[in-house]
Amino acid sequence: MREVTATPHIEVLDADLFAKTVLMPGDPLRAEYIAKTYLKDYVKINSVRNMYAFTGYYKGKKVTVMGSGMGMPSIGIYSFELYEHYGVENIIRIGSCGSYVSEIDVYDVVVATDAYSESSYAKVAFGYEEVIQKPDQALTKKINDCAIKLGYRVVNGRVHSGDVFYRRNGDVMKDVVGKYYCDVVEMESFALFANARYLGKRAACILTVSDSFISHKVTTSAERQSSFNKMMEIALEAAISE
Repeated sequence: MREVTATPHIEVLDADLFAKTVLMPGDPLRAEYIAKTYLKDYVKINSVRNMYAFTGYYKGKKVTVMGSGMGMPSIGIYSFELYEHYGVENIIRIGSCGSYVSEIDVYDVVVATDAYSESSYAKVAFGYEEVIQKPDQALTKKINDCAIKLGYRVVNGRVHSGDVFYRRNGDVMKDVVGKYYCDVVEMESFALFANARYLGKRAACILTVSDSFISHKVTTSAERQSSFNKMMEIALEAAISE
């Protein structure tokens, strides 16, 4: 047992209750779904603010899955505390995204090569001036290798991590897609990658497309919670691979 003091957001007092690798969906109910569907002997270890965390065993190896909430401030808090306070080494974000390009449609699985953002998160937190933050290359390769092993098609692409969901200013297709060549949009990866960079940890991101700016297809909240199984299985395999 490695005793720690609870944070304002995580009630765990034994750091060993967390696995070294944490899968992090935005939705805590998706975390619960993954635990119930894939983990054996799982235990709920956090419920502060209903941001559920579960630790259990996948194919005999310890894995934790925990919600991050929506947006960079939220994942910024939880991932930083997991890395810094609880000794977590790897975080794989597993989330939903919107597609900016015709080649990527609803239910396609996307592995992030890097993340662009207009956000001030990295600059304010760590003094990073770069508008693009990168995941760990070895962890990202592991995700791609696991997808191949499972026979699942994935697309590698640049993620736009937005601060604003209901954007009414400017033209995102010109300002973001045209200028920075982003393929999909979500709201968390940039902050996760910046935290990992600063703390010397590892982070990666795998996403499932929930809606398309091109085809205008949209999935339901129930589908987003429980139907992104390919992404979940790839991430779980990556979490336990040596």
